[in-house]
Amino acid sequence: MIRLLLPFAAGILLQWYTSPPAGVLLGMGLAGLVTLLLFFFLPFFRRYRLSAINGIAVCVLFLCTGALLTRQKDIRNDRQWLGHLYTDSAVCLATLQEPLVEKTNSFKATASVSRILQHQGPVRTTGTVILYFSKEFSAQPPGAGSVIAFKKPLQPIRSTGNPGGFDYRRYSLFHGITHQVYLQPGDYTITGRQWNRWTAFLQSIREKVLAVLRTHISGKKELGLAEALLIGYKNDLDKSLVQSYSNTGVVHVIAISGLHLGLVYWLLLRLLHPLRRSKKLKWLPPLLTIAALWLFALLAGAQPSVLRSALMFTCIAAGEGLTRKTNIYNTLAVSAFILLCYDPFWLWDVGFQLSYAAVLSLVIFMRPVYNLLYFRNKALDLLWKLNAVTLAAQILTLPLLLYHFHQFPNYFLLTNLVAVPLSSLILIGELFLCIVAFLPAVATLTGNLLSWLIALMNGFVEYMESLPLSLWNGLQISPAQALLLYACIAGTGYWLLRQSMAGLKIGLAALLAFAGLRTISFLQAGRQQKIIVYNIPRQSAIDIIDGRRYWFTGDSMVHADEMLYNFYLAPARTLYRVAGSAAPGQPTGADRYFVHKGMHILRLDKAITFADTVPGPVIDLLILSQNPRIYLKDLAGQLTIRQVIIDGSVPAWKARYWKRDCDSLRIPCHDVSDQGAFVMNLR
Repeated sequence: MIRLLLPFAAGILLQWYTSPPAGVLLGMGLAGLVTLLLFFFLPFFRRYRLSAINGIAVCVLFLCTGALLTRQKDIRNDRQWLGHLYTDSAVCLATLQEPLVEKTNSFKATASVSRILQHQGPVRTTGTVILYFSKEFSAQPPGAGSVIAFKKPLQPIRSTGNPGGFDYRRYSLFHGITHQVYLQPGDYTITGRQWNRWTAFLQSIREKVLAVLRTHISGKKELGLAEALLIGYKNDLDKSLVQSYSNTGVVHVIAISGLHLGLVYWLLLRLLHPLRRSKKLKWLPPLLTIAALWLFALLAGAQPSVLRSALMFTCIAAGEGLTRKTNIYNTLAVSAFILLCYDPFWLWDVGFQLSYAAVLSLVIFMRPVYNLLYFRNKALDLLWKLNAVTLAAQILTLPLLLYHFHQFPNYFLLTNLVAVPLSSLILIGELFLCIVAFLPAVATLTGNLLSWLIALMNGFVEYMESLPLSLWNGLQISPAQALLLYACIAGTGYWLLRQSMAGLKIGLAALLAFAGLRTISFLQAGRQQKIIVYNIPRQSAIDIIDGRRYWFTGDSMVHADEMLYNFYLAPARTLYRVAGSAAPGQPTGADRYFVHKGMHILRLDKAITFADTVPGPVIDLLILSQNPRIYLKDLAGQLTIRQVIIDGSVPAWKARYWKRDCDSLRIPCHDVSDQGAFVMNLR
């Protein structure tokens, strides 16, 4: 299955990045299938000599299959997609797919659009949108399954376009979500309710579990973590707490993964063990185990890491029921193949990648790492085994962690040593709490104990984060460097496990190439000259980058607010390897006019007299912020403006007004809210 999985994954990548015509893919796939069928009519020895052709035909067939499945999964290729049929004058009929989730200024929910009403009548359509509801409801708020009608124009989902930032548009597209809209109480009407029975059943169980936890778990942080730990409900998680778990390398205990499914599987084996003694009922334990695992996986949100674990344990349980042993590598490949058939876009999912990397790393390196040290004392041996598991899992996940998160928790061994067993104990306790919820006294006692254990774990994680040098951040590697790290791990591992000098040579060559690419990237960073106008809602933020130093001008709140800084500014500074702010005397937030590398830059957030401020008539970059009373036609009469940038702090109506002026004056204009961040190379 590994040999089939590789061309299948290659087909997924081929379709997304090159989008070959469907006819070409169908033709290639049909040619591969015909070649494969004709191959079996050849004499046996001829087939042996031409086995390479058989392998090529199989690879072509699976490559085309992966590409065609990806094409079919892309909502934009559906003829009935909302984006092909929708107009601003149409009325949308949408069904809420989830309960409302409270945000800072609104309630949020995803909804599937089944019909749009136009002048010629109703038209069936497909597509998912994000609905934001005002917190001022005129009547009963819509719930999961509610069908609402609204006419307010949909807005396409866009990414910020900030360098190194999260591509929210692509993330949403992978989930079939392409548009969004903000609705006031008078903008929509609830027309009915349409709710799938199975979905309603799962949702009702989730609500009951949440009700049990909310009744017996005290403390806001503790409750949020308990919900995420048991069923993957993350809407109540404290953001600063999640950051602490991420910075200490134990965020995996929050995400439902193989650790959680493994505990559930172990508990099911213990509970159903008496049934295995009966020959007539021997088939029942595997069946009940598989059913319970999948029910738990669906309740936990059916995330890729959960489904991978459920599939893997399903294969193990089925093998035990049939008295057959499974090959773990083949099981992993089968589960990955099935999941990618269901949703090819999970190939880009970080949880999917880390999940398979961690399990594969454990399978390969757990025993060799554990054998490095020997302890006679059972307690010390158990302690070392826990550390060996953490170390082994880290080997193949390290390149992915560096590539996606640009940081490394230095105390991850110590933190995992406490957090993993403690989280496992808490999970078992939460399952017990749900079972005994009908017994008030027992449930209250269990809830109090769980609240104390969760508070203990949270306190320990936050303490570890506060220690000096707890986090090595700002690490930036390219995809090529990540692949070279994997080549180095593979070569070195092969040398250590098989005593092969060829593996050592490959590992050293990959490490040398990695060091070379990294050196080149630092040299390039030392010569860079850039200006970045960030796309931050309701905020003005500009970075002037000179080599590996920068200075910032704009709203001070962007730096003061940790969440804003980490989400918008930090990724760009990590991407460009910026080490620190420039020397004193460079432009600050109060400076409106400055010259950098021959570029005359003017930032206006209020109307001023230009004759007293600007020494020259040429402005290379005019950056407009906030809502000043400025008329570009008047400015153009006093200055020679070569480029206008409208930053994220400008109201949408004002931006439209200025863009019309720029069009009439034939001045290039870049609106970061609409076009993404503005990045200019100054070299």
